[in-house]
Amino acid sequence: MARAMALLWACTSILVTTGVVADNIGVNWGLMSSHPLHPSIVVRLLKDNGMKKVKLFDADPWAVGYLAGTGIEVMLGIPNDQLKTMANDYGAAEDWVKENLTRHLHDGGVNIKYVAVGNEPFLSSYNGSFTEYTFPALRNVQKALNDAGIGDKIKATVPLNADVYESGSNIPSEGAFRSDIKDPLTQIVHFYKEQGCPFVINIYPFLSLYQNTNFPRDFAFFDGGHPLNDKNVQYDNVFDANHDTLVWALKKAGVPDLKIIVGEVGWPTDGNKFATKDNAKKFYDGLFKKLASNKGTPLRPGKMEVYVFSLFDEDMKSVQPGNFERHWGIFTFDGKPKFPMDFSGNGTDKPLVAAKGVQYLPKQWCVYDEDAMNQQALPSQMSWACSHADCTCLQEGSSCFTGNTNFKISYAFNSYYQTNDQDVEACNFEGLGKIVNEDPSKGTCQFPIRIKSAGERLSLAYGAIAALVFLASLFTMV
Repeated sequence: MARAMALLWACTSILVTTGVVADNIGVNWGLMSSHPLHPSIVVRLLKDNGMKKVKLFDADPWAVGYLAGTGIEVMLGIPNDQLKTMANDYGAAEDWVKENLTRHLHDGGVNIKYVAVGNEPFLSSYNGSFTEYTFPALRNVQKALNDAGIGDKIKATVPLNADVYESGSNIPSEGAFRSDIKDPLTQIVHFYKEQGCPFVINIYPFLSLYQNTNFPRDFAFFDGGHPLNDKNVQYDNVFDANHDTLVWALKKAGVPDLKIIVGEVGWPTDGNKFATKDNAKKFYDGLFKKLASNKGTPLRPGKMEVYVFSLFDEDMKSVQPGNFERHWGIFTFDGKPKFPMDFSGNGTDKPLVAAKGVQYLPKQWCVYDEDAMNQQALPSQMSWACSHADCTCLQEGSSCFTGNTNFKISYAFNSYYQTNDQDVEACNFEGLGKIVNEDPSKGTCQFPIRIKSAGERLSLAYGAIAALVFLASLFTMV
């Protein structure tokens, strides 16, 4: 019976797959959600949509185990907070490999190909916190893989943000590694060459537009506008220019032919005026068409390997980079596709297959009771709601910014209420909240209902200062 069910599952997956995802395109699967989908549902979604590669940010057995037998290629992750231990204790690296890799490597097991040692540990905002530990940790993990007899098939690498290299004149040929991390990065790339490991880089054209109001908009996409000329090489988009800035940096470091994988690339859909579904679709359409052509970049022609960021929206991500940070998903938190996508790059939009088997909390919402007596408590209650739930959709340029103040208060109350699994006390707000059965959503602003999550609930901590800043801005809105 089990074999028959497995065959039925395989046939069903083939029938419902909407399109072909090229084998050089993967997705990032993050778990920073207050209500994560069950891994079995996520893996079904990956298979239904023909996705063949997935990149994780840890090695949580809750997620990894469900990838067994799927054939999906996996990049596991070691979080930054484990780098010091891995660097200082080879035994810890050995134990990690044994507990998180070799246990999954059997017939019908997990198809693990890479181990991501940390995630963007050289970010300038970290102020060097992980600099001294990153290379030793990488070296120990790869040694542990080699000693376990799997180092020829599974390689360690350190996914890095594009801020690890710079160009004073903003042209690729001036690219070089940042001076403060040049030495450890040089060690790392020569280790990569010795061990056959790839260089994994995260490239975000959206950030170029977000961080610089004078940045040419069409250069962030793939429309061919505002060409940049560099030593008789022409660039018509920032993705290629950024990528080839790295190529120049590698050349100057003495490893010109090192394999490059784009570990994260994507476009958010909320939290900023540039973060819209229309812009995201435009970006992905251009990206997938480019990838399907196998043209590569001017300095690295040929097939490129990339991982889309990200699979789902994640309401527990830090908003320090910007309010858009919780809205990178090509699916909503509950597995609904945001827009049609053409992963094949052949110009044919096809709807993505939504997550199946998702169970929701009851159809009820918490809203602001305008007739309540205790109106003087509103500022503190609003602050509380936005300190412990997600209010990023209420910011300027976001999907819920256009409503009046009372509407925004209702959104914040409902966000807190849903985050707390519709606990009746989570809609009290000192008498200012009330539970309703009619959906208060309007226009682009959707009041979500949370799912019945199978994952362990994680506590939310959003920071009082950010909440106060938000509260001050809220009461200046019309």
